[in-house]
Amino acid sequence: MVVALAVTAAAVFGVSDFLGGLAARRAAVLAVAALMQATGLVALLAVLPLLGGVPHRADLLLGAAGGLAAAAGLVLFYRGLAVGSMSVVAPLTAVTSAGVPVVVGTALGERPTPSALAGIGLALVAVVLVSAEPGSSWRRALAGLRSRATLMALAAGAGFGGFFAVLAQTSAAAGLWPLVGARAVSVPLLVLVAVAAGARLARGSGALALVVAAGLLDMAANVLYLGAVRGGMLTLVAVIASLYPVSTVLLARVVLAERLAPSQVAGLGAAAVGVGLIAV
Repeated sequence: MVVALAVTAAAVFGVSDFLGGLAARRAAVLAVAALMQATGLVALLAVLPLLGGVPHRADLLLGAAGGLAAAAGLVLFYRGLAVGSMSVVAPLTAVTSAGVPVVVGTALGERPTPSALAGIGLALVAVVLVSAEPGSSWRRALAGLRSRATLMALAAGAGFGGFFAVLAQTSAAAGLWPLVGARAVSVPLLVLVAVAAGARLARGSGALALVVAAGLLDMAANVLYLGAVRGGMLTLVAVIASLYPVSTVLLARVVLAERLAPSQVAGLGAAAVGVGLIAV
């Protein structure tokens, strides 16, 4: 059940990113990110009374810390894409966001089985291969590692991974309240950044419906991840959840008819084997 929840969370995260990416082609990226987060918060508050949970102060503070890390990661990620190569920034951010929870979980005493460790390794490789920009060369990627965007990618990945790790420390009795704490911080911060940058959604662009759908799916994925990590190891659940680029790439292939690079196909295979080893 834990693996199923984590895989579903990854798939839903990926669909949300795909829709958000389509919206970002029609509107300012920061405006899309801020509205997505706000949409998720509204949906969360609507279902919160039905799902119970006790808003303990510690859980709200942990959620707030995670929300701050995630918001900072989002801003740094988009800034990194603006000043650097996607073939460097995207995979480096993704693998860092997967690696941070592994380090945290290991430090907290989690000890996955040898097969699960092999699955983690394959999953990390899969994240890099699937996230890399098609057509990019390894020489270009290695050259890009010396750029300023590299530090932004590492910091962004640390922010996303920190969000995953912090949520894992919240109590099950808190229900979804930690997510409320997270959005109570991330939404105002992203709105302020978007307003300061003059970012907005253009009327008639068709971006609004995409943003709302992406925001709802993003929150659903967060709920699924929270359920998974409370029932399993952080080192395993977070790595599986970090495989979200898989569904994004597959949707781009099916909907937009984008071709998959051989490295991406290899990444998809590595992801499948990695999840299988973790499940075993």
